[in-house]
Amino acid sequence: MSVRRVMPDIRSDAMTESREFYGLLGFEEVMNLGWVMTLASPSNPTAQVTFMTHDESGPVVPDMSVEVDDVDAAYTAVLESGAEIVHPLQDEEWGVRRFFVRDPNGRVVNVLAHQ
Repeated sequence: MSVRRVMPDIRSDAMTESREFYGLLGFEEVMNLGWVMTLASPSNPTAQVTFMTHDESGPVVPDMSVEVDDVDAAYTAVLESGAEIVHPLQDEEWGVRRFFVRDPNGRVVNVLAHQ
C-alpha cells in the first residue's frame, strides 16, 4: 500500500474567507461541495488543504485525510491493530471509499481512496 497524498482538514464556518486567505499563499480551489472545499497548489497538486463546515456522512470533522492506493488493505491493517474505528469503511456518493480511525494522539484520520 502506498500513500498518494496527505492533507489537513480544518473545521470552518468561513469557507469564502479561507479560500481568499489561502489564495494569497498560492492555493486554488480544486473541489467544492458546499460543506467541503479543497484548495491545492497549482505547481504541486498534492499540496492541499481541506475546509469543512461538517462531514456529510461521518460523525465528526476529521483532523486530516490520507489518500492511499488500497483503502481496503489499510482498513484491514487498522482493524487488526485494534485502533478505534470512528466511521466504518464505506463508499461515498462523491466518489471515494473511506473510513475514519482515531490515532494514538486522539486525532481522527480520514483514510480514503478515489473510486
